Amino acid sequence: MSPKESKNFWLMKTEPNVFSFEDLVKAPNRTTHWEGVRNYQARNFMRDSFKKGDQVLIYHSNVDEPAVFGIATVVREGYSDPFALDPKSKYFDEEAKKKGESPWIMVDVKATHRFKNPVTREQLKKEPRAKTIMVLQRGARLSVQPVSEEHFNLILELGSTQKL
Repeated sequence: MSPKESKNFWLMKTEPNVFSFEDLVKAPNRTTHWEGVRNYQARNFMRDSFKKGDQVLIYHSNVDEPAVFGIATVVREGYSDPFALDPKSKYFDEEAKKKGESPWIMVDVKATHRFKNPVTREQLKKEPRAKTIMVLQRGARLSVQPVSEEHFNLILELGSTQKL
């Protein structure tokens, strides 16, 4: 594969009571925008590094048993998040409104595969090949994280996917 054709791999955290993998599956065409990212480093990943065709692990956080529940594909690269300018939105950003433009970015993702067995954080902790994955690192709280191809493939191996 040439560098132009290379694919990136990501992990995107979501709280299932806000938006779950199943919500993504139920969205029209299993596709939606991924809005509300309000961390500059995560925003920069979405703005500068996300490419159409990149693969995304959808990870449920802030639950009793955090886990990867499915896979999505980036179908639209980073673009301005208009929710930052909407006072009625939970993602409203007063500073962005004052400037008249949103510094925040969103991407569109499409659900492609569901894990038959969600890959739990505990499973990953017990797996020696996963010891360096960002989501397991102390203090790594980013909602958007790069994942190596090796870690992505390991999670596929552990979870056994089914195509949607």
